[in-house]
Amino acid sequence: MYVNQDDGRLTAVYCALLGREDVHPVLLDIGASVAPPEIWTPIAKHSTYVGFDPDLRELKADTDQVFARSFIVNKAVTCEKDTDRIRFYFTQSPTCSSTLKPDNVALAEYLFTDLFTVEREGHVEATTLDAVVERLALPGIDWVKTDSQGTDLRLFESLRPDLRSKVLAIDLEPGLIDAYLGEDLFVDVHKRLLDMGFWLSNLDVQGTVRMRKMTLDRLKTMGQSESIAESMASHKITPGWVNARYLRTLASMSAAKSDRRQYLLLWVFACLDRQFGFAADVAFEYECCFGVDEISRVMLGTVHRHLRESGRRNHGILKKAKSWLSFSACR
Repeated sequence: MYVNQDDGRLTAVYCALLGREDVHPVLLDIGASVAPPEIWTPIAKHSTYVGFDPDLRELKADTDQVFARSFIVNKAVTCEKDTDRIRFYFTQSPTCSSTLKPDNVALAEYLFTDLFTVEREGHVEATTLDAVVERLALPGIDWVKTDSQGTDLRLFESLRPDLRSKVLAIDLEPGLIDAYLGEDLFVDVHKRLLDMGFWLSNLDVQGTVRMRKMTLDRLKTMGQSESIAESMASHKITPGWVNARYLRTLASMSAAKSDRRQYLLLWVFACLDRQFGFAADVAFEYECCFGVDEISRVMLGTVHRHLRESGRRNHGILKKAKSWLSFSACR
């Protein structure tokens, strides 16, 4: 993760603004079998966290002392409105469990196929996102992280239009290959989110080795199995899925007549994602909508200082690099 010496000061600014304005971001974590996203840490003590995961074999860390409020929902999230139970496939790896059945034919071409082996299937309690918002009396949802193993887009679209239109940031993990039958693939997710007023802020391509497991097993029988296994550990990775982050566009904010709270949170989220140029855009747009006030001065001053100091640090690093290269060339 990118770390900057100014991070502590930035966190102090986020906390001061959120505390003074009494703003409490609502963060949804669908597929919360591991820890909450690290990017939320700087604003955790001001935030409401809601985590979902019906497969708790990998227990997540206790978040009660991290977030202002924390809820763990031991249910599957579904877009089906009239059901309280849904079929769930428990796979060898808990992080691969899903309401969708693994596509064994497609997965057989990759070494990680065993992770998707269904150990058992059954019906689990289910809920919709709308129902959870209502039951917990949440004012809305500000940032959604969903790793639902194949249903990210449909779950987001299942939100009531008034709730969905106010989501400012969304993290998804759509596939590039057919790991599940009927899953939402990145090509479909990306186009739809652009149409809904988001822009792609970050894309991290992940993958595995394209090789049939039976082929690897046969190669191991030919001798030097340890060398073969070590070779696989450093083998070229084939793209299989992506970690994608989207932020709300300013045009979408304007069309929705967003309020001060939403612009403030979008600015905070942009800074957390290191999108300081966009954060400056948000700050100026805030001024256009609401005029100059203490919030706009803090937002613009913080971004200006960060970009100025980052430029100085980068200039110093570049000068040292050029000096070292010149010295090396002389030798």
